[in-house]
Amino acid sequence: MNALFELTTSSRKLVAPYLDNYSLEQLNKIPEGFTNNLFWNIAHIVVTQQLLVYKLSGLPLQVSDDLVEKYRKGAKPEHIATQEEVDLIKGLLFSTVEQMKKDYENGVFQDYTEYPTSAGFTLHSVEEAIQFNAFHEGLHIGILMSLRKFV
Repeated sequence: MNALFELTTSSRKLVAPYLDNYSLEQLNKIPEGFTNNLFWNIAHIVVTQQLLVYKLSGLPLQVSDDLVEKYRKGAKPEHIATQEEVDLIKGLLFSTVEQMKKDYENGVFQDYTEYPTSAGFTLHSVEEAIQFNAFHEGLHIGILMSLRKFV
């Protein structure tokens, strides 16, 4: 499992520079032909990890219900993200991964509600959720790489 935690941290290291190197305007821009923006994808990565790993384990999330509503699967950017929101997500990028690792090592994850993903793979355990999350983050890194060309 350590390799998966390291992989998730590496994934977040690829994402973090977007929050530092793009202006708030660029982070919020939805280019023609796209349905979301750079910031939405980054916040979605954080929210999805929380839902897949914590919510489906019956545990409290480290993100607010407001963030979940704005950035869950199926949500669309319906507001302009503020600098405060960008700073919040920037802080959550790594703290959520560190907490997940700590909680896993401490045996916090006891139960898991089976979940069929939209990718056609059914998750049966927190270990599968952590593995699937790495795949999910990779997909969104690809989207970020495409979006950056148009902002």
